[in-house]
Parts: sequence; structure tokens; C-alpha cells
Amino acid sequence: QNTVLVCIPCIYLWVCFPVYFLYLRCHDRGYIQMSNLNKAKTALGLILWIVCWADLFYSFWERKNIFRPPFFLVMPTVLGITMLLATFLIQYERIKGVQSSGVMTIFWLISLSCATVVFRSKIKHALNTGAEVDAFRYVTFCIYFILLLVQLILCCLPERPPLFSETVNDPNPCPESSASFLSRITFWWITGLMVQGYRRPLEAKDLWSLNKEDKSEEIVPGLARNWAKEWAKTKRQPLNMLYSPKKQQKSSDSNGDVTEEAEALIIKPSQKSSEASLFKVLYKTFGPYFLMSFLFKAAHDLLMFAGPEILKLLINFVNNKAAPNWQGYFYTGLLFFCACLQTLILHQYFHICFVTGMRLKTAIVGVIYRKALVITNSARKTSTVGEIVNLMSVDAQRFMDLATYINMIWSAPLQVILALYLLWQNLGPSVLAGVAVMILLVPINAVMAMKTKTYQVAQMKSKDNRIKLMNEILNGIKVLKLYAWELAFREKVLEIRQKELKVLKKSAYLAAMATFTWVCAPFLVALSTFAVYVTIDKNNILDAQKAFVSLALFNILRFPLNMLPVVISSIVEASVSLKRLRVFLSHEELDPDSIIRGPVTEGCIVVKNATFSWSKNDPPSLNCINFTVPEGSLVAVVGQVGCGKSSLLSALLGEMEKKEGYVVVKGSVAYVPQQAWVQNATLEDNILFGREKNESRYKRVIEACALLPDIEILPTGDKTEIGEKGVNLSGGQKQRVSLARAVYCNADVYLCDDPLSAVDAHVGKHIFEKVIGPKGILKNKTRVLVTHAINYLPQMDTILVMSDGEISEMGSYQELLKQDGAFAEFLRTYANAEQSMENSDTNSPSGKEGKPTENGVLVNEAPGKLMQRQLSNSSTYSRDAGKSQHRSSTAELQKPLAEKNSWKLTEADTAKTGRVKATVYWDYMKAIGLFISFLSIFLFMCNHIASLTSNYWLSLWTDDPVINGTQQYTNVRLGVYGALGISQGIAVFGYSMVVSIGGIFASRHLHLNLLHSVLRSPMSFFERTPSGNLVNRFSKEIDTIDSTIPPIIKMFMGSTFNVIGACIIILLATPIAAVIIPPLGLVYLFVQRFYVATSRQLKRLESVSRSPVYSHFNETLLGVSVIRAFEEQKRFIKQNDMKVDENQKAYYPSIVANRWLAVRLEYVGNCIVLFAALFAVIARNKLSAGLVGLSVSYSLQTASESQNLAMALEGKLRNIGRTKEHFIEQTAPASTWPEEGKIEFRGYGLRYREDLDLVLKNINVTINGGEKIGIVGRTGAGKSSLTLGLFRINEAAEGEIIIDGINIAKIGLHDLRFKITIIPQDPILFSGSLRMNLDPFDQHSDEDVWRSLELAHLKTFVSSLPDKLNHECAEGGENLSVGQRQLVCLARALLRKSKILVLDEATAAVDLETDKLIQSTIKSQFEECTVLTIAHRLNTIMDYTRVLVLDRGEVVECGSPDHLLQEKGIFYSMAKDSGLV
Repeated sequence: QNTVLVCIPCIYLWVCFPVYFLYLRCHDRGYIQMSNLNKAKTALGLILWIVCWADLFYSFWERKNIFRPPFFLVMPTVLGITMLLATFLIQYERIKGVQSSGVMTIFWLISLSCATVVFRSKIKHALNTGAEVDAFRYVTFCIYFILLLVQLILCCLPERPPLFSETVNDPNPCPESSASFLSRITFWWITGLMVQGYRRPLEAKDLWSLNKEDKSEEIVPGLARNWAKEWAKTKRQPLNMLYSPKKQQKSSDSNGDVTEEAEALIIKPSQKSSEASLFKVLYKTFGPYFLMSFLFKAAHDLLMFAGPEILKLLINFVNNKAAPNWQGYFYTGLLFFCACLQTLILHQYFHICFVTGMRLKTAIVGVIYRKALVITNSARKTSTVGEIVNLMSVDAQRFMDLATYINMIWSAPLQVILALYLLWQNLGPSVLAGVAVMILLVPINAVMAMKTKTYQVAQMKSKDNRIKLMNEILNGIKVLKLYAWELAFREKVLEIRQKELKVLKKSAYLAAMATFTWVCAPFLVALSTFAVYVTIDKNNILDAQKAFVSLALFNILRFPLNMLPVVISSIVEASVSLKRLRVFLSHEELDPDSIIRGPVTEGCIVVKNATFSWSKNDPPSLNCINFTVPEGSLVAVVGQVGCGKSSLLSALLGEMEKKEGYVVVKGSVAYVPQQAWVQNATLEDNILFGREKNESRYKRVIEACALLPDIEILPTGDKTEIGEKGVNLSGGQKQRVSLARAVYCNADVYLCDDPLSAVDAHVGKHIFEKVIGPKGILKNKTRVLVTHAINYLPQMDTILVMSDGEISEMGSYQELLKQDGAFAEFLRTYANAEQSMENSDTNSPSGKEGKPTENGVLVNEAPGKLMQRQLSNSSTYSRDAGKSQHRSSTAELQKPLAEKNSWKLTEADTAKTGRVKATVYWDYMKAIGLFISFLSIFLFMCNHIASLTSNYWLSLWTDDPVINGTQQYTNVRLGVYGALGISQGIAVFGYSMVVSIGGIFASRHLHLNLLHSVLRSPMSFFERTPSGNLVNRFSKEIDTIDSTIPPIIKMFMGSTFNVIGACIIILLATPIAAVIIPPLGLVYLFVQRFYVATSRQLKRLESVSRSPVYSHFNETLLGVSVIRAFEEQKRFIKQNDMKVDENQKAYYPSIVANRWLAVRLEYVGNCIVLFAALFAVIARNKLSAGLVGLSVSYSLQTASESQNLAMALEGKLRNIGRTKEHFIEQTAPASTWPEEGKIEFRGYGLRYREDLDLVLKNINVTINGGEKIGIVGRTGAGKSSLTLGLFRINEAAEGEIIIDGINIAKIGLHDLRFKITIIPQDPILFSGSLRMNLDPFDQHSDEDVWRSLELAHLKTFVSSLPDKLNHECAEGGENLSVGQRQLVCLARALLRKSKILVLDEATAAVDLETDKLIQSTIKSQFEECTVLTIAHRLNTIMDYTRVLVLDRGEVVECGSPDHLLQEKGIFYSMAKDSGLV
């Protein structure tokens, strides 16, 4: 007592000291001021030192009279020095800002417990009459003991936060950092949040801020740096290769070198870059923190084996009637203590793993985002947006899962070895039989894991395709509805889904096999071991101690053996993800130095002998470009559709691959893309684009860009929230916002890609004069303008004429006319049309531009007007969650100002509150099929009954009396035991099969319903629901239903039955336990209900905050060239980091809440162990050893099982609830309808939403069959709304539309939409073959398709393609230029050949020649049809029978064009603007 017990705390502290000291030196959290608490601790530490040394001096003084053994001197000395060290640490921790210290708490705890033992024996000794008492030492020891107790209590109280720490300025800091050590290990500090969540649903503002070390800005740069280093290493060698030919190239421009360079580029990197190991990088970044978990896990594994060992002692105690009672109580206490310690350590371990997982995800999302901003266009082609989003969601998730499992790689073998060693001690060599069985099972599991991997890869592939297709469907939903193509696309999705389910089914069978082997493994091992043990030798007796200690050890074995396959498959999944991630992160990056941004001597932009291509191995798209732009000049770039005008601008921005040559751009650049990119932010933010607001400049810009009238009509002026991709702006407004953004940023060089295309003549003229032209705001800047508008050419300083990727002529307007080349020819052709062109051309967007001008992402936004509003709205890629309702058009433009402030745009992905309803569980059961559900429950029961019976049978066996050193009936016992085991195995196989197959039925069913209902939803649903949410439903949540729910159901049912079984057994053994089990059960339920309330809200908040991450990401991908041109990458990266942090803010508490729950529940389990053992000790005389063994070993099992499986299940089933949220007859007309194509509008009115004003009012028009009608009006007059009404995209608010005598509201939507055809404003194509884009239902023959292509003037283009009609269109059709896409839409219409044709500015994106061709085709082909044309180019409708002029939603003029010109009304003034009069 005087030596060992004094030494233990000292040794502990001295061992910890060096490590802890170094740790504190590195992690300085700031200085904590002295507080009373700290003073008290320090004072007590010093007093303790004085007390110890008082003992020492007393011993010296004593030596004069009595000789004492030397330890009376040594021990107090050591103890005193240790106390000084402890006091020093108390102060050192204060200086380094530690608020509560684990090391010290444990030190005081150990000291106190050691002292308690000494204290007890000293008291006993003193009570023994006649013993001499050393009074001085007694007093000092009592003082020492009391001081230790006080120190321990003080140590549990946390210090105040350090000075200057972040938490001080933080409105809602995380209580973790300031929590005391005890509170941390039991996760007590989250209780506040739990109580709050229990009282009322949590909201985002209740969440704590993240700890500094979990934030993106801390984590991502670390990973990015390490990856850059690793990448540079692998890149180093080929780089020399890559550049050497370039240098010679400058001197000798021989072709040989060029090809050689290209080869070097292709061959070299492929060998080297494969070695950039992402795993190494992740390990470097997160390894150090993760290593802590290693220690915890090892401690936990060792403690696991304490249970069976103590059980052995307990059973011996019960058998040995002479043993004193205190032994039993001591073992019980020890068992409980070990179980509790194990719980605490295990959850610290899990906490570290989950936090690492969380950081991993943050880092991966951050790195992917940063990479997406710099990757080249060719690389972008290989990774579709769907794939990148999957990388961020699914693959990052895989890493998070792996973090929790990875330690099992070493821990599982360790556990197996320890267990086998103890078993050997118990049963001797018979264990080898069990080992043999295990070894046999290993290859089976390995084969399954390999198989699972191949299925995994296949399934990921299908999933990527499915998400990609869903993305496109959601982007082009408008077009699908207009053409009534939903069914064709639904089939396509289901076809992919079918493949996916096939793979899923195979993996389900595998999973069932695996479950069978897992569940039966421990049993088979036990059976074979016992059988061998009993049969080898008659004298081998299976008594309680041997049987139940072995069973407990086999149960421990079960876990690592079961986990190994899971871990292996998890590692396999993660390695697949790792590879995908590595491929993405190793993509080519844009070379920032290909365009030199710097001072130039001769001009502002200098290009010499430059050749550009879209990617390294593509043929060049621009050849030998030479030109110089002097500072401050205005340059026009003109040319045919697809001749490389936009590519030229992209090249100047550095978006293309420079093959050779030299390009310098002086100063900063502003860029106006052909397809305006608008962010989901306020109008003002869109224009300021992250710059400071300067009021006067801002006003000037808005006025120059003709945005004032638009801002007046918007609901909250320039503070109006603009929907994703600018859904609530018309095409012209978007284009002007995009222009205003460029003008505001006040750059030196302006690159404008046809900004005048989407605006009407009047506005176009205004913008040219006020902004771009010689008198505009930008008159002193260098401007490069791509345009089709001939009427502005005379005012240009220089004109570049392009054809086929080369500059064919350049010079001023007059020079080019004198040269009499192609340009002069071109002008002459249109000389007669020159006047009429003036207007029309202003808005002929030069659409058909070079390929990926549109930055490699959806180009579905051809310049548009009003319709755009709705159109693009569907066609969006990524809506940001977080705004609501109004996606609309002029309706809200004329909204009364009263409502100004209540205006929000898209609906957030809402968080449902409250419990998951019973109906959701019921729905899932119905989706599985009720027969299957009940069958699986029945098989579960069978399995558990068999398992209970077999163990009970074992306990009876062990209690068989021993006669002459052997047991009777050994064979019967063994036979029945085996039979019970086999029946158990069969039941297991049955139920896992049933559950897996049921799960597949369910996921097929739920996906089908979800898809069906999403496609049937009205347009308004898509306008309000960000596509980010829908994609989230289709990827993450369907994935959960597919692959996570069935296993969780199995685990959940298994655990439930195990707990029930354990309770039954304990009650059988010690009926008195009936007093204890119900209250414990109640505590259990209470804790669970308490937790579920909070956890559910946290899960929902996490899910909801996930959508904006994807939405913002999609938005960035769409506008990446704009972001790069304006050099705003930093700001966007910061925004992304914030959104990720927002998401993790909800995720972090939910991890901690899980730990909180698990610790609480395991304590309940530990109490069951305690009572089972306690009652067994109390009733030891009545009980047989067999029953004691049975009940305690069962209770040990429950303690570990009683974990939070119910939670997991509830959390996952929520996904079903969320997929269900999206779930939402008429007469058919004659098949020949409409025969003449007569359309009547009777008192027709239309509004976009109930609470908005009418966009169209009181329209009464009759259009006879075969008439050609032009519809004109200023932007926002309601032209597109008319077509929306005709197609019933929006239902009539009043009045009706009648076609050939049938009210269209009375017939089915598909019937209506199949019979009328539209050529929409946005030419949207879907990825798939060209043929599929023209005729998705395969109704027409190839000849028909070719004929329609010929009429659409695409025949030459299509026959030049290698695959002809099977040419694959890229996502969004971006491998065709905008103009070509427009022609494909025309071909679609020609193919359908219906009686009524609507053209919605269909020719906006083509040049004049092509426009002429289209008009003549329409005239000849649709001669008998009724044609409605919405036009900005008035010359196209001058020969129509009638013109409708709309203004503010009403028909103001109607008549033949000549008639209207004579009336000198609105039409006349528009014609005048266009120069037609």
C-alpha cells in the first residue's frame, strides 16, 4: 500500500507529461486570465506538496530514534515532486488556454482512488484496538485525502475562455471548447440543444457555429496544398518533354515539331500522372488527428476481453460455495466499471472518426469546387455536371463512411487473435476446429466482396447516367411539355433504372448469402469447437465456466468477423470513389500564361500567328490569327454562323488551348457572353458583381443599359431577387443585366459577344448609342463586339470578317467595300434588305457560335424575351434553394407596390418538422408488399426463437451432473444443439433474402412513383422548386432507399429481437430482475424519444442546407467563363466555403447527438449487466452455474447491441418521406382533329399565379385556318404568354381558347400538345442521338427524318458527320452551335407537320441568309397550316396576312401590315425604329 498505490498516479503523470507538454506547446489557444478557480487549484497543489514534504521531514526527524525502511523517505519525495509538477501543469495549461484538462482530471481521479484504498485500510487499522497509531502521518494523510477530493471537484469545473479567442465575438459559439472534461467524455455539453429540440422544432439559427478547426478555410487549403505538391511531383518529369519542342518551334515553324509536341502531350502524362496518390495526400492532411482514434480503439479492444474474464471469475464464485460474499460484489462492480469505461472510450473513438469524416467531406467538396474553376473545356467534356455533383455527394459520403471503419483493418485481426488465445486457454486445442471453420469462411467472404465491387462500379455508372438524364429532363422540362415528350423520356430513365436494379438485385442476393455466413459463422464455430471438445476425450466436461466464457468470446469474435467483409467492401467503394476523384483532380487545367496580361507597346490586344483549339488533341478551331487592336478602338467581328466569332473571344479570355503563337491583352477584361449568365441574387448584386457600390456610377450604368424601366416594374426594384438563371427576367433584360455588370466593373478591355441580339430594335439602338458606340459610356475603352447588325458597321473603327476559323478580311467599313471581297458581296446581297434589316438585325443574335463558347455547360438560354422567363426557368440547372414562389413574367412586373417587400423567389427545400409518421413506415411496407413484410418478420421470429432455445439448451447441458468424470447423453445434447443451430441458419438465409428482394421492390416502386409524379407536375411546380432539390431527391435519397435501408432493417430487427431475448433469459434466471427491467426500459425509451426529437430536426436541417451547396456549384459551372474573365474566383470560392460550413453546422451536432444517445443507452445496457450479475450473486445458492452464465453472457451482449439502431432506421426512412412529398380524366378529341386549324380566343385572360395580376386581359381574336399571323410588341407585352396559354402550360384565368370547335381545356394535355407544334425560343437538345432529338418515339422512317433535315437546311451538315443521324449530342446539345440547334428545332416541327405551328422568335439566333431560308421553308411547307409567329424582326412578318400588336397584355391593333402602317399607330412607330418606313 505504501509503495505501489503511491507510485501509480506518479508514474501516470510522468509518462503523460512529455507528450502533453509538447502537445500544449504546439496548440496554443490563447492566454486565460487568473481566476479564483485557478488560484484555488494552484494553492491546493502547493499545499499538497507541503503536506507530502511534511511527511518527508517528519521521517528525517524520526530517523534519530527509530530506523524506518527507506521507502518512508523515497515515497514522500516522489509524491511531493509529482504534486509540484501537477501545480506547474495547472499554470502551464492556463497560459496555453486549456479550459478543462483531461490529463489532470484523470490524474486526480487515480490519486484519489489509490488513496481511498489506503484510507480504508488505515481506518480499519485504527479501529483494531491495540494497534499503535502514527498520529502525525494519520493527520497528514487525512488532509492529503481531503485535498485530493477537492482538487478533483475543482478540476471538473471549466475555466473561462481565453482572451482574444474566436468564441468571444461569436454570437453562438459551440459549447464544446468550454465544456469540462467530464462533460466532454459523456457528451453532456450538447444536452442544452437536446432540451431545446425537445421543446420546439430547431431552426437554423439555433445551431452553433463550427469550431475553427472544422471550418472550410482551415481545412481546404491544407488539402489543396498537399495535393498540389503531390501532383507537381508526378508532373515534373514529362514537363521538360512537353516544352522542349515548343522552344524550337518559335524559330522553325515546321509541322514536324507540332505533331511531336502533341505526341509528347498525349503519351507522357498517362504514364506518370497515375502515380499522384490521393490517398497519401488525404493521409497527410487528416492523419495526425486521426491517429488519436488509434489509441482509443486499442484501449477499447483490450477492455472488451475483460468481460468474459470477469464472467469466468463470477461463475467460479457461484460454483465455489465457500467464497466470501465480497468477492461476488467486487466482481460485479468490476464488470460494471469495465463496461462503462469501454462505453466512454468507444464513443470518443467514434467521435474522432466522424469528425474526421466530416472534415474529409468539407475538404473534398472544397477541392472539387476550386478545381472546377480552373479545368479546361476538354476536361469539362469528360466530366458531366451530373458526375461532378455525384463526386460531391455520393463519393464524399463514401469517404465519411470509410473513416469510421478504417481502423477495423488492424483492430479486427487483433481482436480475433486475442479471442483465440483466451479460447485456447479455456478449451485447449479443440479451438482449432473453430479456427478451421473461420478460415473456410474467409475466402467465401472475400469472393463476395470482390463481386460486390464489380457490381458497385456498374451501379455507380448507371447512377451517373440516370442523374445526368434527370438533370437534362429538369433543365428541358419546358420543351418536353411543349412537345408532349414526357413519356419517351420516362421510358429512357426507367431503362437506365432497370439496369441499375438488375445490378442491385444481384448484389442483394450476394448480401443475403453474406448475412447467412455472418450470422451462422459464430454458431458454426461454437458448434464445431464444442463437438470436437466433447468427442475427443470422454473426460472433457463441458461445464458452465467453459461453455459460457467460450460463448462470450465467440460473441466478441462475431463482431470482427462480421465487420471484416463490411470494411473490405467499404474500402472497395472508397477506392472506386478515390479513383474517380483522383481522375477529376488530375484533369488538365487552363494555362494561365497562355494569354499574357500585361503592358503592350503597339496596341491593346496583340495576336500574332496564333492557333487555338478547344482541347489538346482537337483540330484547331482558329488558325493563324493575326491582328492588333489599338487602345480605345471599337472593333466588330462579323461572319457566318459557326465561323468562330465567339471562339475568338474565348481565345482572348484564355479559355481555349493555345497551340502556338503569341497573345497579349493589356489591362483588365470585362466579358459579356452570348448567353447571359445571371446569378441567383438580387439584381443589384448581379450588376455590382462583388465590387463596391458607387451610387452615381451605378445610376449612370443602369440608365445607359436601358434598365430603368425594367427596374421600375420589378416587385422590389433593384433589390428584387432574381431566380436561378434569371427566370424572372426576359431574355433581353438578362442580356442587359449582363452588359451592365461588364460596364460597371470599369475594365480596360471589353469583349462583347453579340449583346444586342436579345433586345428589340429600339433598345438596341439606345444601348449602342449610350454604351458601346463612339459616343457611349465606353468610348475610351477598347471594345471587341461580335455582331450581326449591319446597320452599326459604318460606325466601327475596324471590322474583322471571319470565315471557317480564319480572319478572311479586316479593315474599316469603307476599306472593305473598296476591296470588293466577300464582305462587300455580303452587304450587296442585303443592300435591298438593308433598310429592313436595320431593325431586324439588331436583334438577330449571332447565335450559332463556336462550340463550347457556352463554357461547356448547358446552353439553353438563347437570347429570349418574355418567354424566357418561364422557359429558362424550367431549363435550369441548379436552382438555389432558398427563395420562393414567383417565377413569373409581366404579371408580377405590374404588381402593386404594396406587396413589394413580401417578395421572395424560389421555395427553399423545406424541412418537415415532427415525427416520421406511421404512414411512412406503412407506405414502405406496402411498397415492399405486405406478404413479404410479414414473411420476413415471421422468419426473424423463427431465427431468434431457435437461437434462444439453443443457448438455453446449452445451459441445461452444462448443468448435467458429472458421473465418473464424464457426462451422460453427450450425443443427444450435441445433436439437438446442432439441429437448433441449422434451423437458425435456414431462417436467417430466408429472411435476409426476403428483406433484400423486398427492398428492391420498394425502391423500384418508390422511384417509379417519384418519377411519374415529377413528370406529371405542372410547370409552376418546376418554377418554384429548385432543380437542386429534385436532383438531390433522385440521387442521394433514392441511393439511400436502394442500398442502405434493407441492411439497416435487418440490423434493427436483429437487435430488437436480441434485446427482447436477453430480457427473457435474465427473467428466467433471476425472476427478481422483473423489478428492474421495466424502469430501465422506461429510461431507455425516454432517452430515445428525447433524442429523436432533436436528431430528426438536425437531419432535416442538414438535408436542407445540402441543396444550396449543389445549386451554387451548378451555377458556378454555368458561369465559369464569366467568373474567370472578371477574375472573381476568390469570392466564389469563399461563398462555396460558407455554404459548405452552413451544411456542416447542422451535421456536426447530429454526430454529437448520436454519440450522446449511444453513451446514455449503453449505460442503460451496462445497468442491465450490473443487475444481472448482482442478482446472480445475491441468489447464488439457488442458481445453477449454467443459468448464471447464460444470463450474464446474454446481458453483456445486450449492452453492446442496445445501440442506436432504431435511430438509424428512423433517419433513413425519412428519405422515403421526402421522396413521397413530390407525389401529385378528360375526353380525347377525334384523331384527325384539328382539320382546318381555326383558333378562337374568347375573352381570354391568363395569370401566372393566383395572387398575381393578369398578364393577358380580355383577348378576343379569331384566326381562320391557314392564316399566317405575326405577333409583335415591346419586350414584356405578353407575346410569349399567349403561346403558353395555347399549350396550356398555364391554364386560363378567364375565357377560353377554341380550336376547330373544341375547347382545349376539355381535352387531355398530351392530346392537345401532340397536335400543335412550337419552335421555341431556346433551342434545347437532349443528350442522345440526333435522331432521338428529332423523333423520340420512333414514329417516323429514316427517309422522313432526312427530308425534314433537308428542308431545314441541315442535310449537308448532318451528312458530313461521321455518325450521320446517330451523331451523339452532348449534354444540352453543346456540340452544335446555337444556330444549328435552332435549325434542329425547325426540323422537329417539319417532322411533326401539324395543322398549327407557333414560332417563338425561332430565328433569333441565325444570320440573315439562314433566316431567309427558314422563312421560305415555312412558307412552302406550312402553306395550309395556321402559323403564329412572334417576331422582333419585323421584316419577317411583313408579308403575313395579319399582325397582332400587343401592349401590356391587351390587343391594341390588329390587321394586315399595310393597313396598320397607314394607321400610324404602335406598329408604325416600331417599323420606323427598324427603318422599314
